[in-house]
Amino acid sequence: MPSDAVLYQAAALCLTYPDDDFRARLPLLREAAPQLREFTDHAAVTPAPELAAHYVRVFDSENRHSLYLTWWRGGDARRRGMALDRFKEVYREHGLEFAGEELPDFLPSVLEFTARTGDTGLLTGHRDGLERLRVRLTGLGTPYATVLDAVCAALPTAPTGTTRP
Repeated sequence: MPSDAVLYQAAALCLTYPDDDFRARLPLLREAAPQLREFTDHAAVTPAPELAAHYVRVFDSENRHSLYLTWWRGGDARRRGMALDRFKEVYREHGLEFAGEELPDFLPSVLEFTARTGDTGLLTGHRDGLERLRVRLTGLGTPYATVLDAVCAALPTAPTGTTRP
């Protein structure tokens, strides 16, 4: 797996709810993706309930830090439906069927897709939303901002492929 693929997979894990499985993977994440070390080091020394409460405050309490990429373009409007269908179509084009509990534009899911396929089109097609999320997380002062810093830094400067919903 190329280094960017490892980064994308590790970032996907860092941006999901920090449960016991996440905590068990921290040493592996730390070694596999040094770009995320600031976040993984923080997560390793933060008590589990505190880290979980912080995740909920940052990502679940308001849309200002939404992990749903189409939200950054369409908000909560119904027009997101077509964009979500396009995400599913892109997954199918790569032989994958999206069956997650989350919507297909959930950033950790998109990062995992990118890690598996090498297709950065969904991420680069939503670069503006990723950058806005990164800036907001930085302004909030959350360690999650460093995860977005690493993801944005790894993205190619121009979209690749045709997967821009």
